[in-house]
Amino acid sequence: MRRRPVDFRRPVRRRISSVVWWTLCGISVLLFIVIFSKESRIESRSTSFNKYYTKYEKNIEGLNITEEMLSPNSITRQLSDQISLAKAFVVIAKESNNLQFAWELSAQIRNSQVLLSSAATRRAPLTTRESETAIRDMALLLFQAQQLHYDSATMIMRLKAKIQVLDEQMGIVNEKSSKYGQIAAEEIPKGLYCIGIRLTTEWFGNPNLQRKKNERMQIQTKLRDSNLYHFCVFSDNILATSVVVNSTALNSKNPDMVGFHLVTDEINYIAMKAWFAMNTFRGVTVEVQKFEDFKWLNASYVPVLKQLQDSETQSYYFSGHNDDGRTPIKFRNPKYLSMLNHLRFYIPEVFPALKKVVFLDDDVVVQKDLSGLFSVDLNSNVNGAVETCMETFHRYHKYLNYSHPLIREHFDPDACGWAFGMNVFDLVEWRKRNVTEIYHYWQEKNVDRTLWKLGTLPPGLLTFYGLTEPLDPSWHVLGLGYTNVDPHLIEKGAVLHFNGNSKPWLKIGMEKYKSLWEKYVDYSHPLLQQCNFH
Repeated sequence: MRRRPVDFRRPVRRRISSVVWWTLCGISVLLFIVIFSKESRIESRSTSFNKYYTKYEKNIEGLNITEEMLSPNSITRQLSDQISLAKAFVVIAKESNNLQFAWELSAQIRNSQVLLSSAATRRAPLTTRESETAIRDMALLLFQAQQLHYDSATMIMRLKAKIQVLDEQMGIVNEKSSKYGQIAAEEIPKGLYCIGIRLTTEWFGNPNLQRKKNERMQIQTKLRDSNLYHFCVFSDNILATSVVVNSTALNSKNPDMVGFHLVTDEINYIAMKAWFAMNTFRGVTVEVQKFEDFKWLNASYVPVLKQLQDSETQSYYFSGHNDDGRTPIKFRNPKYLSMLNHLRFYIPEVFPALKKVVFLDDDVVVQKDLSGLFSVDLNSNVNGAVETCMETFHRYHKYLNYSHPLIREHFDPDACGWAFGMNVFDLVEWRKRNVTEIYHYWQEKNVDRTLWKLGTLPPGLLTFYGLTEPLDPSWHVLGLGYTNVDPHLIEKGAVLHFNGNSKPWLKIGMEKYKSLWEKYVDYSHPLLQQCNFH
């Protein structure tokens, strides 16, 4: 039998069985259902979140605080007003010693505050239903307060009376504070007193100081040299004067060209001489005098000396019994009775050989070279000074009595005041214009103290009126003894003035400025250590 030849044709595909086909269809349907269900859940979540956010926004819009408080029917505003009034009544009730009623008001205030806090937390306005009880209870208490005469008129009257009492108490406290501050400023610290005693003892017990005195007498002619830079200080404070001399010497470009003329009183004369004999200041020449040696200084020539010796004047400034307390205590300072305070008006007589001098108070610190002051053109004026009229307080009307015709006729009330404490005096012009006689004239007119209170600045303003040349403010910075001073002004200032009661050598001195003064004090000096001065 012949075999059938091999069939090389492509075989026909077999059809997929129906079971497999239906299986695939089922899987596809399931996948479609799963995907659709997930999308539905996401959409439902998004819808619910949007609904929640919309509801939250509506709540926020429903409690617009501004609109709520401006609304005439606002329960929130009514509660707030009640709370404010109740708080005022609590204070009045406590002052009236009605503590039970004050407690009831405070309790009701807390209840109302809880309601307001609850409304703020849920961001929804208060309803009449939830706040009706609180408003009624508070209204009853406020009505009761009115029955107790806690009404507005009574409150105003009580508050006015309270304010008046407080003003009187504050006035008494301020007066005591000024008095105690003045006493503290006038006291001599134990350390300074000790230094004076020890220096006097050292002078009489140390022959070397006497020899140094003789050596210094050989250079007295130098102190008459017009080419030197001459400074003068009138003081009874040895340490303060030493700081002025030391700070000037340390900041001077040519200390050997500097001459200091110191004038003190007889009590401190020996101690002052001893201190400047036993200490050197970079070659600065120092002369010490006492004003009791000035033969011309007598009551017949010096009006103020006659006034200072008057028993009524001394009683006025030491006790104040003749004034009924009308004069502020700062004008009653007994330091105004010291001739050292008034000697500045007699500089040409004190130093007859000098032509120009820089006057320094003993409560200043020098931190720049001052030789430039001697080349300042004063434009034929007598006094070179820094003006202080940056504000109304420092104009002439503040220091002088303009109800007096003499003052009113001769001086502009808005004229600029200026500062004593660092002044350049042209003594040639001083003598030519006879300025000391001008000072005498005004002192004699003020014998009854009607033109100004006792002091040196008011008569200085009168004496040098029209004779003062303004200096650059950086030459003299004031206020370190009583107020805050701009640090930039302090940094640029040539002379820093501790004017005021808070002197740097006192415990009441302003701490933040003390270091500016103390860096010119040698606390390692044996004498300062012996006197426990620190």
